[in-house]
Amino acid sequence: MKWIVDSSVAFKWLVYEINSDKALRLRDDFRVGLHDLIAPDVLPIEVGHALTRAERQGRVSVQDGFVLWSALISDCPKLMPSLQLMPRAYVLSSQRRIGIYDCLYVALAEREKCQIVSDDLRPAALFPSEVIGLDAGYP
Repeated sequence: MKWIVDSSVAFKWLVYEINSDKALRLRDDFRVGLHDLIAPDVLPIEVGHALTRAERQGRVSVQDGFVLWSALISDCPKLMPSLQLMPRAYVLSSQRRIGIYDCLYVALAEREKCQIVSDDLRPAALFPSEVIGLDAGYP
């Protein structure tokens, strides 16, 4: 099965948080070929942003931050060009009043006819048919 993984899930692969166990199960299933995972090519940038924020919060050491980001790159889902998704993402962002980054994932879900696995409550609430929350557990 094909899923889109967002940065809230990919971050949980690297830094233990609530629902990291579920995110890690998804990653492990991907590693053994049970699922295909894809994401917009902004995923590593978003995770890098989250890691440097975690450094500033003292949740991740500066030494570990880049090592963790490198681990993501070595285990990354297939990255899809975000520029092609921008026209639809822009419309969604304007209509729903939500960030364009979230809408890139939704635009990819629409194009690929699959769902997003996320631990971000706002996109899940705004796009319930496109987003499956980690709390609900992906099938």
